[in-house]
Amino acid sequence: MKLCGALLFALVAVQAAVLLSAVPSAQASELQVGYYSKKCKGLENVVKWHVVKALKAHRRTGAALVRLLFHDCFVRGCDGSVLLDKSYDNPHPEKEAPVNIGLAAFDLLEEIKADLEHRCPGVVSCSDILIYAARDAASFLSNGHVHFDVPAGRLDGFVSKAEEAQAELPDSTDDVEKLIANFARKNFTVEELVILSGAHSIGQGHCSSFTGRLSEPADQITPAYRELLKYKCSSGSNPPVVNNVRDEDYNTVGRFMPGFVSRLRKVPDFLDNSYYHNNLAKIVTFHSDWTLLTQKEALGHVHEYADNGTLWDEDFSDSLVKLSKLPMPAGSKGEIRKKCSVINHRLY
Repeated sequence: MKLCGALLFALVAVQAAVLLSAVPSAQASELQVGYYSKKCKGLENVVKWHVVKALKAHRRTGAALVRLLFHDCFVRGCDGSVLLDKSYDNPHPEKEAPVNIGLAAFDLLEEIKADLEHRCPGVVSCSDILIYAARDAASFLSNGHVHFDVPAGRLDGFVSKAEEAQAELPDSTDDVEKLIANFARKNFTVEELVILSGAHSIGQGHCSSFTGRLSEPADQITPAYRELLKYKCSSGSNPPVVNNVRDEDYNTVGRFMPGFVSRLRKVPDFLDNSYYHNNLAKIVTFHSDWTLLTQKEALGHVHEYADNGTLWDEDFSDSLVKLSKLPMPAGSKGEIRKKCSVINHRLY
C-alpha cells in the first residue's frame, strides 16, 4: 500500500507540475523584439554560431531550416509542433505527414536547445529557437540580403497531428486557386504567396512530390528540363532532386540543357530571386510553382520579382516576419520544452 501511495503521489505531482507549467500562448501582438535580452543574454549569438557552423559543414541544412519555419508556423501557428516525435500523446505527429517528406535539421535544433538549456535553463522555447535559426540560415544563404529582427516570446505546444499538417499545408500539386484560398485562410495575400514561393530557389524535393510534372505538356514545362527530371528520378527509389536547376551537376545539365551550363552556380543554395526567372522559363520543379503563371495577379508579381531582386529580399524578409507571428489556436496553452522533440512530462 505504501508503494502504491507513493506512486500515486508521484503521478499527481507530475500532473500538477505539467498544469502549472502550461500557460496561455502568446498572441502576435505580445511578441517582442529583444524578448530575451535580459532573460538569456547572448541568445542570438549562440544560435547564430551553431547555424553558421552547421551551414559551413553542410550548406543544404540552411534550406531545411527555412522550410521548417514554414511547415511549423502554417500548422497550429509557430509552436514547435513540427519538432515533436511520435509519443503516446501524439501517436502520429506532423513529421509523418506525406507533405512533410524530407524535413530535416532537427538534430541541429536539439543541439542549440541543449546549449541554451545549459546557459539559461527553462527560458527559451524551441519555437523561438526555430525562428532565430531559420532567420540566420536565410541571412547566411543570401549573403545577408535577407534579414529581420525576430519578435519572440512564443511557447511550445502540446499537440502535433499528421492529419492537420496534411490538411493545412499547401501541396506541390495544388493549382493556383487552391493555393490562394489556402494562404488567404492564414491572412496572406496573393503577393505574399508569390513572395514565399521564392524560397524554392533553394533546397530539394523528392520525386514523389512532382511525379505529375514528368508528363506535363511543353506549355507547362520546358521539355529538356522535363527529361532531366525524368533522368534524375530514375536514379533510385524516390530520390531528392534540387529545386533550382542552377544547382544541378554540370554533367547532367550539359547532357539535357547544354545552353544552360553557363548559368550554373558555383555555390549552391543561394537564396535569391532566380526562382522567378526559372518559373518564367518553365524550368521549375513543382506544379504549384508553374501554376502561379496562370493567374493574372500572381503572374504580375512573378515578373515584378524577376525584375527586382532587392525588392524580393526585402519583401521576403517581411513575409517571414508575418509568418513567424502566426498564433497558436485560440485557447491553446504551451510550455518551454526541455527537449524540442518531447513534451516535458514525457521526460519523467
